[in-house]
Amino acid sequence: MLTSDQACDRAADIVSRAKTAGADAADAVFAADASLDVSVRLGLLEDVGRSESEELGLRVFVGRRSASVSTTDLSADALATLVDRAVAMAREAPEDRWAGLAPADRLMHGAPPLLDLDDREEADPASLKAMALEAEDAARGVAGVTNSEGAGASASRSVWALATSHGFTGSFSATAYSVSASVLAGDVARGMARDYAHHATRHRRHLDPPADIGRLAGERVVARVNPGRAPSGALPVVFDPRIAASLVGHLSGAIAGQSIARRTSFLLDALGQRVFAQGVTIRDDPHRPHGLRSRPFDGEGLPVSPVALVEDGMLETWLLDSASARQLGLEPTGHAARGIGGSPGVSPSNLYMEAGAIPPATLIEDIATGIYVTELIGQGVNPVTGDYSRGAAGFLIERGALTTPVAEFTIAGNLRDMFLNLTPANDLAFRYGTNAPTLRIEGMMVAGG
Repeated sequence: MLTSDQACDRAADIVSRAKTAGADAADAVFAADASLDVSVRLGLLEDVGRSESEELGLRVFVGRRSASVSTTDLSADALATLVDRAVAMAREAPEDRWAGLAPADRLMHGAPPLLDLDDREEADPASLKAMALEAEDAARGVAGVTNSEGAGASASRSVWALATSHGFTGSFSATAYSVSASVLAGDVARGMARDYAHHATRHRRHLDPPADIGRLAGERVVARVNPGRAPSGALPVVFDPRIAASLVGHLSGAIAGQSIARRTSFLLDALGQRVFAQGVTIRDDPHRPHGLRSRPFDGEGLPVSPVALVEDGMLETWLLDSASARQLGLEPTGHAARGIGGSPGVSPSNLYMEAGAIPPATLIEDIATGIYVTELIGQGVNPVTGDYSRGAAGFLIERGALTTPVAEFTIAGNLRDMFLNLTPANDLAFRYGTNAPTLRIEGMMVAGG
């Protein structure tokens, strides 16, 4: 695979070609990836896969007109054709007064932060197979597990580079490792249940032991066998950390610059107002060492830094790329996210809700009847109104304790009300790109099956 410096050279070269071909401005992204995946089932090797890719994306501007193209063919002839096509397309595109590169005076300069995203290790199929087998063996060893959907282990390394025609060139490399297991429990008479466990990290040494991952998958599925019906009515609902993070994700979508500029967000007029309960703080930290979404700069070459999106319940900022910032008359916030094709969008990095002050057991000990949710089903969230309705599964809470499993019920509310009636527990753990502790929300509507 190319080095970070070589990736920078590839991106900078295509930008230079675009300027020579008549573009007024341009930026380019180069991405290379190599990955190895191994899967097993019932103790036998099922598949070994290896993939390698190199892609180049170019965006050009002719005045306020722009066009984007991408390719996996990096030969000299193909790149020459790509540049000519992009410039010709831009000349025919409609004008967009908000389009353009990031402000030159805001670009990141100097040494990037040290994020330690690449552990420089090389994985091999044999070691990944051993990890997958260990995870599946542990999952199948849990009493009550009746079948396996398999286990897997993977390793990858990627290099990403960005170059612009107005003074920025930067790149970084990252590794990623994961182990997962998925198993079944129950029978035809009682109903089959399925659950899983998964862990992903930047450094291999930070992975949980495969046996722990498998054992957790087994314990989760056995607990879900023979579910009952959930009660109906307005009840306290407690979200397991696995799915609590989805609520934080709904916040980031609602404060994205494009949603605000288009007036399609349920938080449209909420900047500077209370949107969460007092004491709730939500942060975005692109500088987290080994973070799954850490990055030294954003998708337009702007510096990034930790920021509170919500501080003590108050909404502090939008997430803005340059185009949405211009449209709103504001400054970009360093949250531009760039794929290979198209214009930048916005995305947080390592997004998380800070831990609260009380343990999960204390969070539920005063609930006479409620629901503990471990799985959400469907996509019933309206980003314009905030209306929320999701299928769910989990456990009944009775007299302050988790009791029987329940499934095939619906939870509903409105995200503005849910945010204001939310209480976080103290069990925050950084396992995903977006993280949250156990969350309790008062008065959600539950419709039992």
